[in-house]
Amino acid sequence: MQSLRGCHVVVTGASAGVGRATAVAFARLGCRVGLIARGADGLSGARAEVEAAGGQGLVLQADVADAEAVERAAEQAERENGPIDIWVNVAMVTIFSPVSQMTPEEFRRVTEVTYLGQVYGTMAALKRMRRRDRGTIVQVGSALSYRAIPLQSAYCGAKYAIRGFTNSLRSELIHDGSNIRLTMVQLPAVNTPQFDWSRNRMPMRPQPVPPIHQPEAVAAAILEAAAKTPRELWVGIPSVKAIVGDMVLPHWLDHMLASQAYDGQQSNEPDSADRADNLFAPMDGDYGAHGRFDARASPTVLRFEPTKLRMAAAASMAGLAVAILCLGYLGGKRRARHFSQVDAGTAALR
Repeated sequence: MQSLRGCHVVVTGASAGVGRATAVAFARLGCRVGLIARGADGLSGARAEVEAAGGQGLVLQADVADAEAVERAAEQAERENGPIDIWVNVAMVTIFSPVSQMTPEEFRRVTEVTYLGQVYGTMAALKRMRRRDRGTIVQVGSALSYRAIPLQSAYCGAKYAIRGFTNSLRSELIHDGSNIRLTMVQLPAVNTPQFDWSRNRMPMRPQPVPPIHQPEAVAAAILEAAAKTPRELWVGIPSVKAIVGDMVLPHWLDHMLASQAYDGQQSNEPDSADRADNLFAPMDGDYGAHGRFDARASPTVLRFEPTKLRMAAAASMAGLAVAILCLGYLGGKRRARHFSQVDAGTAALR
């Protein structure tokens, strides 16, 4: 992490949850941190926490669904804090609802924030990084960008779109011989406030599908991705299971999720039908990084680079193939000795 010390970082969705924890983690390395989000209360709290951790916080209040607002935020960040070294796209919104009960406006809003917000952030970062031919962009994705689940169709669709956009951009950067680095982090379930402010049409309060992880553990993975820039970083064993499982048994997972994911995403506490949500406007107050699941959330999480997993799998397959060949060779030698002995015995009888 020494390479990150003193960097100028911009984090979207920085007022709460994973974005808040990520901003504070960079602050502990003495970074200048630009904080992009909608809510003034959350941004004020994030700035105070960043500065208490040893960083410099710059409030850049903006809705990431507004491309012009994101561009203005990036311009202000460079004007006040110098060239942007790292841009981290985290901002998101979601809805817990069957597709049949959603409106076109809700689908549009989730897409504009969760998908287009990352596109606009990436474009603003690239505009400045291309001038210097350096910089790092971190896309915060989800295991749901590989394996979608019921009741979050808009969010899953947006995460799939982010992965497609990122892969396309990566090829363009390679074609151009660019030194700008691009990485994507696929997250597991995290204990954030989103489950108390997301729009919900289910009868019970939403919850992340266990096992749940603390946002600080996930933020550490994001910093690792920013420092090492692997093509992707899969965070948590559940993410690996979901991603690999969808590659191997997608039909089985369709049915398993149909039977388990409805209850898995709802707690046993009834939800209020008229409670406020943050879909179209920010919630008042400072929610911080944590949700209400501290007692159930793990403070650590494993990280996996899929390229290394593929190499390990290939090595295992190669080892198995060699073992089979060796067994076949030894078996052949035994059979040859057996038949040689039989032939010798037959000759003696003659």
